[in-house]
Amino acid sequence: MSKTAVQSAAMPAAPHEAEWPLWEVFIRSQHGLAHKHVGSLHAPDAPLAIRNARDVYTRRNEGVSIWVVRSADVHASAPGDREPLFDPANDKVYRHPTFFPMPDEVKHL
Repeated sequence: MSKTAVQSAAMPAAPHEAEWPLWEVFIRSQHGLAHKHVGSLHAPDAPLAIRNARDVYTRRNEGVSIWVVRSADVHASAPGDREPLFDPANDKVYRHPTFFPMPDEVKHL
């Protein structure tokens, strides 16, 4: 048996199931109220994903909170569903800020 045949037999290719899952990372900044998506990374579990996200995405101490979510668990609407999904809200005028009278004292709402 050749040397390359021995090496390939000793190190089989990793199956797809053995790869680490992809995680989406959300960071809340010190001056923000909401978490924002900052990127993705691979990790075997949630605690390690949080540690890796801290190391990768908060190098300058800008974050106060980290969320990680498996990419496989993120579900989103399709752009083509925009009309049936959001149009019913247009019929409810009371949800629009123009429905309520604004006092003159309120400047930046």
